[in-house]
Formats: sequence, structure tokens, C-alpha cells
Amino acid sequence: MDKKQSRIGEHLKFFFVCIVITPILICGCSHLNEEFKAFREANDLFSQGSYKASLSKYEQINEKYPTAGDRVLFEMGIIHAYPGNEQKDYQKSLECFQKLIKDYPGSGYRKDSEMMIFNINNVTIKDNTIATQQTQIESLHQEVKSKGNEITTLQKKIEALEKEVKSKDDEIFALQKVPADKILIEKKERRLALISKGKVLKTYKIALGGNPNGPKERQGDNKTPEGTYVIDSRNRDSRYHLSLHISYPNEKDKKRAKELGVSPGGDVMIHGIKNGFSWVGDFHTDVDWTKGCIAVTDKEIEEIDKLAPNGTIVEIRP
Repeated sequence: MDKKQSRIGEHLKFFFVCIVITPILICGCSHLNEEFKAFREANDLFSQGSYKASLSKYEQINEKYPTAGDRVLFEMGIIHAYPGNEQKDYQKSLECFQKLIKDYPGSGYRKDSEMMIFNINNVTIKDNTIATQQTQIESLHQEVKSKGNEITTLQKKIEALEKEVKSKDDEIFALQKVPADKILIEKKERRLALISKGKVLKTYKIALGGNPNGPKERQGDNKTPEGTYVIDSRNRDSRYHLSLHISYPNEKDKKRAKELGVSPGGDVMIHGIKNGFSWVGDFHTDVDWTKGCIAVTDKEIEEIDKLAPNGTIVEIRP
């Protein structure tokens, strides 16, 4: 039962990321508006945990304001999949998002709905992976019991699997006294590496700007830059849990922007998760959600902050 609950807990965390953090990180704005006060009431019911009443209110809104049908379907899909809803129904959630895509092909909610469908379907894959790993561990336990002569060997295999989860913490401890002289960011691989004297100290999985392909050309294009820069400052009171400022734009970036007749933009950072959402953890990398920055988890930015002083070279490759 504990193992099953553990898998369910992983699912809930996964869905909570999809349902709550994705609209906040990608959209950056509320779905409420003054024109439809009814939406505010439905949202308040949701916030209070009255999910059934909230769904009922959205159905009323759909009848009264048919032009807002796509928003209603999106909000209802979120409620049906919300982990705190004891009567959640992933199938109904999928049906809402699928109907939105079919009936409202030009809706602004289409992209988010497609992402939700992908994430919900992805739960099955993640669950199967967890189940497979759990089966492997259980199988090893059975071998320990049935083959007395191999207990020592099998026990070491089990311990190796369990220690794998804690390996990152061990790496952190080992690296605390070794400062990095370079940060290498490989956009295609979604990878950040801390390097000291040509040796890779540690790598991190990252999220990029929402329009990740190609170098940043202008302000507001949601692209992550490409080129060589340095860490020139840091903000410990950032809205995104620490941020290391990258010296973008360099002379090449300024020249390109001038030729295009646009502003190159700025404020490119390596930062953590938006304050208040540190529980998202590694799931944040399921989608490129920044405005052009490089994002890691809160724990990871704390490591990088300690290991990469101002002046550290930052090379960003395509």
C-alpha cells in the first residue's frame, strides 16, 4: 500500500506542476477579468475547495456566455485534474481539453490545452517507469531471501540503487570547496555544466526561454542568448530565488540589434524557481518557461551561487 501511495504522490506532484505552475510561469497573468464577474465567483469556489460547486458555476457561465466557452472548458479541465480534488477525473479533464482544441482551433488556450493533454498522458509512462524500478528492487529483495549464499552481493546491489538517489547530495558536499571558472550552457541538450580548470564539476538540467531556437536578437523575443559572457552581478532578493546576472548584450549582440534597428534587451539571468513554488523541483524542466533566462531548481541555484563568483565566464552554445 505504501508503494502505491508513493506512486500516487508522484502523480499528484506531477499534476500539481502542470495545473498550477505552468499557467503562472508561462502566461504570467490571471485568467480573471472584470467583464465576467462570474468567473471570479467560480474561481473563488475552486480556491475554497468547493470543486463540485465551481464546476457547476462554470457550466452556468457556459450557458450564459457561450463566447467564453474555450475558457470555461480550460478551467473545468484544470479542476477535473486538480490533485486536491478527491473526485478528480483525468478522463473528463482530457475530454475538456480535447473539446477545446476541436471546437476552438484559434483559442488562446489551445497551446496550454495541448500541453495539459501531453502531461496527463505522460503520467502513465512515468507510472510504468516507477513500477518497473520498484519491481526491480522487489525482485532483488526476493533473491536475497531465496539465495542465502548470494545475500551479500544482492544486498550491495540494493544499497547501490538506494544510494543513487542520494548521490547528488554527496556531489554537492565534495564540490563545495572547488570554485568554477566557467559555466557552459548547451541549449540543445538543456544542460548547464560547472567547469574548473577544464574539468566538469557538475551538470544540471535546465529550462530556457519560451522561444529557445537561435540567439537572442531583440527585447521581448523570449530567446536565450548565444555567445560568451560573464557573471557580472547577482540578486539574492530576486523574484526567482537568487539570480546571477549574465553580461548580455555583448558587442556582437549590440551590433546585430543595431543592424536590425531594435533594442537587444537585457536582464538575462541564471535563476531558480519563482518564489513560493520551490516544491516544483525538477518538473519545471518539462517545458521552456522563462523569458530568455536559464532556470534551475532552487537547490541547484544555491549550489551554483556558491561555486560561481562574479567574473565567471559563461559560454552559451546553440
